[in-house]
Amino acid sequence: MFNIEITSKEAIFSLLTLAIVFVFIRALGNRNKKHMSPPGPWPFPIIGNLLQLGDHPYLTFMEMRKKYGDVFLIKLGMVPVVVVNGAEMVKKGLLKDGENFAGRPHMHTFSFFAEGKSLSFSVNYGESWKLHKKIAINALRSFSKAEAKSSTCSSILEEHVTEEVSELVKVFKKLSSKQGSFDPKNPITSAVANVVCALCFGKRYDHFDEEFLRVIKTNEEFLKASNAANPADFIPCFRYLPLSIINAPREFYHQLNQFIKQHVQDHITTYDKNHLRDITDALVSICHDKNATTKAASLSDNEIINTVCDIFGAGFETVSAFLNWSFLYLIYYPEVQTKIHEEIDENIGLKPPRFEDRKNLPYTEAFINEIFRHTTFIPLTIPHCATTDTILNGYFIPQKTCVFFNMYQVNHDETIWENPDSFQPERFLNENGKLNKSVVEKVLIFGMGIRKCLGEDVARNEIFVFIASILQQLKLKKCPGAQLDLTPAYGLVMKNKPFQLTVEPRILENLNIVFN
Repeated sequence: MFNIEITSKEAIFSLLTLAIVFVFIRALGNRNKKHMSPPGPWPFPIIGNLLQLGDHPYLTFMEMRKKYGDVFLIKLGMVPVVVVNGAEMVKKGLLKDGENFAGRPHMHTFSFFAEGKSLSFSVNYGESWKLHKKIAINALRSFSKAEAKSSTCSSILEEHVTEEVSELVKVFKKLSSKQGSFDPKNPITSAVANVVCALCFGKRYDHFDEEFLRVIKTNEEFLKASNAANPADFIPCFRYLPLSIINAPREFYHQLNQFIKQHVQDHITTYDKNHLRDITDALVSICHDKNATTKAASLSDNEIINTVCDIFGAGFETVSAFLNWSFLYLIYYPEVQTKIHEEIDENIGLKPPRFEDRKNLPYTEAFINEIFRHTTFIPLTIPHCATTDTILNGYFIPQKTCVFFNMYQVNHDETIWENPDSFQPERFLNENGKLNKSVVEKVLIFGMGIRKCLGEDVARNEIFVFIASILQQLKLKKCPGAQLDLTPAYGLVMKNKPFQLTVEPRILENLNIVFN
């Protein structure tokens, strides 16, 4: 008995010795390779650090940064994820070393969008992807600047936007006269979706069109069910469970894909090279030009559909989310709304706002940028992944590692922004009251580098005309006694809590004119 006990202790000692030697050799190997893995919290088996993320993961990442630094490692389920904070590290990962982090991880949530072949979510980064994006950017840029039918608009995009914002003002007035107060979410979403439909398909929908409303409703359901840590993306067995958080993305993308596919196929059938109606026609023209000498002519009809999916998605959710947030802030901070009213009256008066007026309304532009910064309603970039073995902040990042870039942290970094939690549009103005572009460039909302949102310029122009036009004609007011909540509901795109407002026509006192 005594001999057996000694033997067991010797065996345990031997195993411990081997384990220590193994760890030492591995650490020595890492030292010789001059790299090591990022630090991070200890993960639980199977679920990893999923339960530690809380309701607002981007805030949890900011707290983890205090302990582990700008670059740290967590596990979501069985998947290692590197989280990047800090403006310097984010810029290095997205700009300086952008090629090294230009990939996308294979994620269940996004695999249904454009059948997994979209520009935004495609896991295949390479020459074909670059060509695809170049075509999309050229088509978006050329058609959004195409000559408008109206002599008062500089482009067809501007024409579409002004038509929709005019309709939105009418809807707001109608709702206000019938109900007194109303939730602006649905009218805003319909107006923005119509701009995208007009741009992509050359048509707009009635706000009560069943097919149109079905796509919008499914989009809402998808966003409610989606976030940066969907368990189906990181624990494969979850993909087979009958849960809404698992099935909502599949249902939404199926309906959206079918909606867009039908329109694109109709365009291909009725295409006339002498009459380009919209961006879809522009893409068909580029890809079907028999005289083209570039590889663009080899793109398939399916790739055209995928490109339209990207443009549709890029122009829809960001703008509608922004406008909902901005109207909430305008009634929460009425003094800010008053300043925008005064600026509009003094600088453009009764003239309908146009894209070119952005330079004439610096405070309005400052307000827009402060909404982007303060809300950061897209808190994390769409997940990236390493295209090759690489180093970031001295840590080794293996190829195919999933990477989250925390844009919210950059936009609330105390070393960059004074009183970052305070809403102050004036922070974007210089001593002469002009927009300080160097400060604007510090705001991170559309991403940056290779995977940057391709619709930023379109979105900024559209947002400006919506805000300036609405506030030129209407005064937005909080409902008496209402409690407004600026806390976001977390998701892929963070939405504001539901709220009601009232509107009344504005009076330009210096001209004694009422907008009716």
